Amino acid sequence: MFNPSLFVVLATLLIVPLSNGLYFHIGETERKCFIEEIPDETTVVANYKVELYDPRSGGFMPSSPGIGMHVEIKDPDDKTILSRVYSSEGRISFTSHIPGEHVLCMYSNSTAWFSGSQLRVHLDIQVGEHTIDYANVAQKEKLTELQLRIRQLLDQVDQITKEQNYQRYREERFRQTSDSTNQRVLWWSVAQTVVLLIMGVWQMRHLKSFFEAKKLV
Repeated sequence: MFNPSLFVVLATLLIVPLSNGLYFHIGETERKCFIEEIPDETTVVANYKVELYDPRSGGFMPSSPGIGMHVEIKDPDDKTILSRVYSSEGRISFTSHIPGEHVLCMYSNSTAWFSGSQLRVHLDIQVGEHTIDYANVAQKEKLTELQLRIRQLLDQVDQITKEQNYQRYREERFRQTSDSTNQRVLWWSVAQTVVLLIMGVWQMRHLKSFFEAKKLV
């Protein structure tokens, strides 16, 4: 028998991204930003690694310890929730407190070593329960395989609930925007109608005065 609730859970699991792994090149004074839509009270972890271009080999090599990245994260209200300099390889972690689009920006902490070359930055962003190291959790809490699996399922259900609440939040904001737009269109139409009526009355009075002046009426 078809279970609608199970379908919703499976569909949400397909929609929610597990992680976003990518790499990009960055030059001197260049700034790269990424937008991530995150529900509230959700942990986000970004692992990164910086490589420096080697003109002799024509490839990218592990960067020196002096090369680092300045990371800045802003919430949907454009408030800075994290701003600090990291080393050439590391882990960035923060927790969202309001739902919406969070902006993560990265740029080099120095330009002295560039000499016109480039950096390659490997970045892997993980959200929600995918940030949890379950092997470490099982070892610390001495969980059996079944207990660990139940823990994972509970975390997934919690994340799905947050995602669904975020979708409802987006739908509510979209509805409010649509209602506001429709109301403005309505008042604009009313204003146009009033202006046309006023112009019609004025033209009729003007024509009547004109005909009276010409003694045609």
